[in-house]
Amino acid sequence: MHPFDIKAALLAKHAQHVVLIHFPIALFIVGVAFDFAAQWTKRQILAAAAYCNLLAAAVVTVPVLITGILAWQWQLEGQRLKGILLMHLILGCASGLLIWMVFFVHLRARGSHGRVLPGYRLPIEAITVALVTLTGHLGGFLSGVNGPG
Repeated sequence: MHPFDIKAALLAKHAQHVVLIHFPIALFIVGVAFDFAAQWTKRQILAAAAYCNLLAAAVVTVPVLITGILAWQWQLEGQRLKGILLMHLILGCASGLLIWMVFFVHLRARGSHGRVLPGYRLPIEAITVALVTLTGHLGGFLSGVNGPG
């Protein structure tokens, strides 16, 4: 494939998932970093930045999950899931759910006037970052970036 062949890049059976996945990963990790910084410094602007990043990360998880399932169906012709692919799918779904859960915690606190964000969100955010990282690492093996794929 020629590096500037847009048609081939856009119509590759897995390309959309591989490209889109970077957005929720980056947005969520940066959102969590802003949230931790906002908690530490008590600056509302950082809390607002965290909220915006978490919202965007949650929204983008939807097309990422859809394109991941489509990549499995198209590229692997829907063959039975096993091994790293099965683990990647399970962890990806769990990551998506946790990202949405973290966002809803922020949304709920933001919707209530003067409501403080609960302290339990920080460990959940840290666990979700670790899960997202592990999911991405396994995805790297599937794509061939981290080794044979």
